[in-house]
Amino acid sequence: MAMICVDVDRVTMTRPGRPLFTDVSLTLSTGDRLGIVGLNGTGKSTLLSVLTGEVEPESGAVRRGRDVRIATLPQRPVLPTGTVLAAVEVVAERDWEAAAVLDHLGMASLTNADTGHLSGGQAKRVALARALVAPSDLLILDEPTNHLDIDAIAWLEDRLDSYRGSLVLVTHDRHVLDRVTNRVLELDRGRSYLHDGGYAGYLEGRALREEQAVTQEATRKNLARKELAWLRRGAPARTSKPKARIDAATTLIETRAEPAARSGIPDLWFGTPRLGDKVVELTDVSFNHDGAPPLFRDVELMLDNRERLGLVGPNGAGKSTLLDLIAGRRSPTAGTIDVGSTVRIGYYDQIGVDLDPRQRVREAITGGRREPDWQDAALLESFWFDGDAQWAPIELLSGGERRRLQLLLVLAQKPNVLLLDEPTNDLDLDTLRVLEEFLDDWPGALIVVSHDRAFLERTVADVIVMDGIATPSRRPGGYAAWEEQRRSSMVRGRIADPRKSSASSTGTSKPAKSKNSNVASAEKPTTRSPSTLRFLIKDLEKEIKRLTKAKDRLEHKVAELAVGGDHVELTRMGGELTAVLTDLDAAEEKWLELADEAERASN
Repeated sequence: MAMICVDVDRVTMTRPGRPLFTDVSLTLSTGDRLGIVGLNGTGKSTLLSVLTGEVEPESGAVRRGRDVRIATLPQRPVLPTGTVLAAVEVVAERDWEAAAVLDHLGMASLTNADTGHLSGGQAKRVALARALVAPSDLLILDEPTNHLDIDAIAWLEDRLDSYRGSLVLVTHDRHVLDRVTNRVLELDRGRSYLHDGGYAGYLEGRALREEQAVTQEATRKNLARKELAWLRRGAPARTSKPKARIDAATTLIETRAEPAARSGIPDLWFGTPRLGDKVVELTDVSFNHDGAPPLFRDVELMLDNRERLGLVGPNGAGKSTLLDLIAGRRSPTAGTIDVGSTVRIGYYDQIGVDLDPRQRVREAITGGRREPDWQDAALLESFWFDGDAQWAPIELLSGGERRRLQLLLVLAQKPNVLLLDEPTNDLDLDTLRVLEEFLDDWPGALIVVSHDRAFLERTVADVIVMDGIATPSRRPGGYAAWEEQRRSSMVRGRIADPRKSSASSTGTSKPAKSKNSNVASAEKPTTRSPSTLRFLIKDLEKEIKRLTKAKDRLEHKVAELAVGGDHVELTRMGGELTAVLTDLDAAEEKWLELADEAERASN
């Protein structure tokens, strides 16, 4: 039976000068999977804080189910002091799971690191691990895919897809929204709209709403013409007209349709410096930090003046470092980088430029020395800084709005070579679509580091694969072609296990130890590669998950039989439960051994 986790009734929140959202009502029960979308600054993170109880609503009510356990990933997490592993283990129900989740999130090499010495992205991944391993009935995640590589995002999708509680998710990742949500709450300029059917349902509902708005505006204009003609029927007649009718007619005529949240963008590249045939050439480029092995070596790259190139690979493989080399922020350990004389580089990195919190948005774009020209104004309005928003102090902007402003500061420089390092982090879906449209007809060269699959599919023609093992190389066909090739290679490389478990779907198990096929198949050979160990660990985790489900089912059955008094059946079920617990203990122990071996192999 579904349990109501939280009930929200007509909740309203504001910020100085305007409402964030008004009269939001929704109920979240076990099995609900809600995505929250909207422009940066519409209150998505604020609504999450209201759901968790961290913030009280200005009006309305929030009722949480009795004894409902809530796990959350906030936008700016704060970690306990101590090591990374200890920070996750302290909230985990099972000790082995803390290390497993950290491994999948790319933190295996930092389990003994001090949480106070982590970067912002690393801290976010640790906080995500804490939320995932903590026992919960309601899981609330704010931008969980930020700072994850493509493999980690794919694993997170699987994890969230199998989560049995109620899930609330703020994310810009369109693949994740479509995979794991079944409802989407859209926040749009103070109002809210609930859509069934995940991301696709949200797009259909929004398109229908915009179509209806067009129809309603056409109807309003027809009525307005009739009312205007009625008002103009001579001065003598007007004096006897009812005042209420006059007021209604005036209101109808003066009403204007609300513009769409995002409209098409104008050509903003008038005056951008022409890019010559010679852009950037890398010859035998290698890089390593002092005393460390090379991040990459022997990179050969010649950029075209209409380049559309993506850099893909796991975290730590050197993608951002390669952008730093191209931008001139670092020097290569070996090799040469030759930059054309007409090149003007704009670099949007993961940190962004420092912003004066007391400065206003329009002053940040112009430097405060002049009025915005038509291109400044068009750029601001296209990225949703129009009207009053241009006069807002930066300190009042949301995290996503600040990132959007930092992006605009790069674009306002009119570069002809654009380097984007994780540009989708913290940007809303509408801004991403505008940015994608913006780049479609942009006349310069583009290099993108991103783990956002939809963004890569829209913006790049080729990718360079940086996996920390092979020499980085160009792959034609963009992200989709590389991903298809990669999956085919993984399938071909997988070794079939003839001892595949034949356990029934009910999860019952005999006491014989050989029943646990994945544990048996994980016996350690003399040497194993890191990729083989990853496959073994993944298979073992599937077995642990199966055994855990069987344990939960049998424990529930044993509890029912203990009340019912069927001692014969109770004895039989108790034997099965003992066997499953034995196998589960063995599987968890084997996982720890494999994890230790994998860590040694990676070092």
